[in-house]
Amino acid sequence: MHQIKNRADVPSSRKWILTDILTEDQIEKMIEDVRSATESLRAFSGKINENNVLEVLLTVSRTSYILEKLYVYANMKWDEDKSNSPYAELSSRIEMLATDFYSDTSFVAPSISAMKKSVLERMKRDPDFDYFSMYLSEIIRKKKHLLSGKEEAILAKSGSFADGFKTAFSVFDNVNVPFGTVEIDGESQKLTHGLYSILMQNPDREVRKNAYEAMYKGYVSMINTVSEIYAGSVKADCFFANVRKYDNSLAQALYSDNIPVKVYENLIKSVRKNAKKMHDYVEYRRKTLQVDQLKMYDMYVSLVKETEKEYPFDDAYEIVCKALYPLGEEYVDILRQAKKSGWIDVEETPNKRSGAYSWGVYGTHPYVLLNHKGTVHDLFTIAHEMGHAMHSYYSNKTQCYEKAGYSIFVAEIASTVNEVLLIKYLLKTAEGNDRKYLLSYYLDMIRTTLFRQTMFSEFEKFTHETIERGEPLSYRVMCEKYAELNKYYYGDAVETDVNISYEWSRIPHFYNAFYVYKYATGITCAINIANMLLSDPKKIIDYKRFLSAGGSAYPLEIIGYLGIDLTKLEPYKVAMKEFSETLKELLKTK
Repeated sequence: MHQIKNRADVPSSRKWILTDILTEDQIEKMIEDVRSATESLRAFSGKINENNVLEVLLTVSRTSYILEKLYVYANMKWDEDKSNSPYAELSSRIEMLATDFYSDTSFVAPSISAMKKSVLERMKRDPDFDYFSMYLSEIIRKKKHLLSGKEEAILAKSGSFADGFKTAFSVFDNVNVPFGTVEIDGESQKLTHGLYSILMQNPDREVRKNAYEAMYKGYVSMINTVSEIYAGSVKADCFFANVRKYDNSLAQALYSDNIPVKVYENLIKSVRKNAKKMHDYVEYRRKTLQVDQLKMYDMYVSLVKETEKEYPFDDAYEIVCKALYPLGEEYVDILRQAKKSGWIDVEETPNKRSGAYSWGVYGTHPYVLLNHKGTVHDLFTIAHEMGHAMHSYYSNKTQCYEKAGYSIFVAEIASTVNEVLLIKYLLKTAEGNDRKYLLSYYLDMIRTTLFRQTMFSEFEKFTHETIERGEPLSYRVMCEKYAELNKYYYGDAVETDVNISYEWSRIPHFYNAFYVYKYATGITCAINIANMLLSDPKKIIDYKRFLSAGGSAYPLEIIGYLGIDLTKLEPYKVAMKEFSETLKELLKTK
């Protein structure tokens, strides 16, 4: 039985060491340094030229680094105990400090962009500007989309209300949705998002049905409100794309990563073409659950009882290390050293932030927050989060501060590679129900991350194109389209009921437009990479180059180090074949 310990009772070997970032006595001096730098930078407004631009860039970089250290430290300390108000207050102070800094220096990029292209190109070639070569490349590339200094300042300030749709939905979704109650084992409980996720995996179909209906009843009752919030968010996306002279909102969203629209279209085209594979899986799910017709509330219940094996942290970590041997001896040695060196906060303690993440600051090793309980899910969480951590470790070790941060587009690849390698390692010896569980786990990972996120991506494309055509985006239009997509992606074995047509209204990621497709391309790349590493050990060299690239090149170029080209259909074919073969393996497993 898992027991929650008080933090004071957790051994130091199971806690992260945040003093590697900074010590408490440094905080006020660092805050004052940020204020001083902000003040000195204000003096350059309207006066940036070729002679002083390097000084400005270095000052901005140094100050951003100090802010990052302060912000990460404050929030990680707060995550140790969310009831600890001093760190909540410190986090708020740092956020306000950062807002002032970035607002007061918003003139820098437009001022540099106003320089002649020949001057910018010359600076980019100058060794003194090497740290900023990617930054200057972006300035040159985005030159036609940057506005005047005054206009940029206005747009920067508009962020405080332009993001209001996301905030409004968050408040609505977390506070105001009238979910009501559900009956579980004869007891009435108030439905929450967290409880809903748990109930969707409940083996009792009646419990799942009641939770599903209660959840959607809350959104349907407020659909006019939530549809106006989302339509407003889409209109804002389209407005900013138009003001900055992009072809459309999709082009704007992809532009920051230098991703051609063809990648987005290839994803949708490939997954649509392979929808039959999803239909086969859904039919298998229907037969396994022994129902005449599957319901959408049957899509998350496990088809196989989870293994009852317990994985104490030390044992789980060693399994992960063994599973990741295809990444090379050096990689595994660093993993083992990380466990001893204050990278990981392992135990669940009172008021600690739930879930798991990897975070950190340049110049310090990465950190990982866990709440390890010893389940098979926790085993995969270790592999996933350490994948993020090792990606950051190699990027930070290889690149300068200005080029170490990697794009969200590639951020989920290394973590998912680790999960895929772990699944394949465990499958080597798994038998019976344990084997079935792993195979179904893998299928659901691909289903939810590749198929479902692509369906979301297609819906987002529709909503934005509707506004861009000057047509109204009513909830009826959105529900009709969403039901059509759900039917196409899931097939006839599951009922596309009235409730599921409202699912779009409860997806928070839609308020960060054209974001979810990155999950789908990420798992596509991860499956390709894992298979490469297992079939050709020499690919470790290319993979280390990928891990070490940070933000020193654009995402497609970095993925290209491994021979993966998302502008072509081949990577998607590999992922679809993996899904199909995994289903075949599950069908023949006794």
